[in-house]
Amino acid sequence: MKVLLIAEDFRKDRYILEPVLKKLIAAAGLNAKVTVCIDPFLGGTGEALKWDRISEIIEMYPMVDLFVLVIDRDGKDGRRASLDHLETKARARLASDSRWFVAENAWQEVEVWALAGIDKKWIKEWEWNAIRNEVDPKEVYFEKVAQQRGLLNEPGQGRTTLGREAAQNYPRIRTLCPEDVAKLEQRIRDLNGA
Repeated sequence: MKVLLIAEDFRKDRYILEPVLKKLIAAAGLNAKVTVCIDPFLGGTGEALKWDRISEIIEMYPMVDLFVLVIDRDGKDGRRASLDHLETKARARLASDSRWFVAENAWQEVEVWALAGIDKKWIKEWEWNAIRNEVDPKEVYFEKVAQQRGLLNEPGQGRTTLGREAAQNYPRIRTLCPEDVAKLEQRIRDLNGA
């Protein structure tokens, strides 16, 4: 199976999303090759939520079996409704091809997934609920960990190392991020059983 990961901005998000999604896909029971969509470049949530852009990607990649769009929630309650709208349109487009499209919003940002999976010693001074509820966890928490670890100069400004480390603890990410990670895994598991 071929999976295409669509991020709102792959330039940094890919370093967290790709390793975590590989573990998520495997946990959902799929043997799949995960590739990050770098063409076309979306460059933000606004573009990632446009059906024309998603439709363009679906058309560009006829060999993909499963498209997975992940964007940041950024504290916006309406994000799920926008994703549901994209899924409805994609379902109509892909039904005859036996291909799928699923979309999820990271609660609040994908950097939280990395924080969930890294060694607890780096986040022990913070309450997990505070991290999950912070609208800007990247700036408030993630960047502090990356700076403490001396990772700000690596590709993705800490996301490369912290994304890989987090993926090694995927079960903890799933447990700590039930509204997004566990939900996405279950939705993909359901597709696999369909």
